[in-house]
Amino acid sequence: MSLSDARRTDPEVPAFTLRQEIADFLGRKRIAVVGVSTQPISFSRGLFREFVKRGYDVIPVNPKAEEMEGRECYASVRDIDPPPGAALIMTSVEHTDAVVHDCAEAGVDSVWMFRGTGAGAVSGSAVEFCREQGIRVIPGECPFMFFENCGFPHSWHGWLRTTFSPALRH
Repeated sequence: MSLSDARRTDPEVPAFTLRQEIADFLGRKRIAVVGVSTQPISFSRGLFREFVKRGYDVIPVNPKAEEMEGRECYASVRDIDPPPGAALIMTSVEHTDAVVHDCAEAGVDSVWMFRGTGAGAVSGSAVEFCREQGIRVIPGECPFMFFENCGFPHSWHGWLRTTFSPALRH
């Protein structure tokens, strides 16, 4: 039994803190980025390129594109073979529930629902579904804030969040 499975079934095995979930997610090297924009000059494309620059095997998922940044683009997470273990969701909140169901069907066991401002991709029902399915979930935050040496304003914003958010301090 994996540690992740033990956390789901044994109340004696403590759940990860949000900070540990983030570290685990960023420790994975194969990640689907769902909802990455078809527009080259967009925040999601910039974040996608940052993952590539840092050596991640990121897989773009957007049903409106066949290719992105020289990589094959998929219509859904289920279409990726072999499936990724993690997915960064950058869709609007209206699509998040469908995306997490897609992730569950694909066997994804870790999901990050991106949030920069506003609701981002965070859906309460999607968070609940992930937890019920044993999928580890990061409901909010931006990966830029947790990359080492990512420069201003991301590192500054990350410092503020980890300093003043009780959920991120440990």
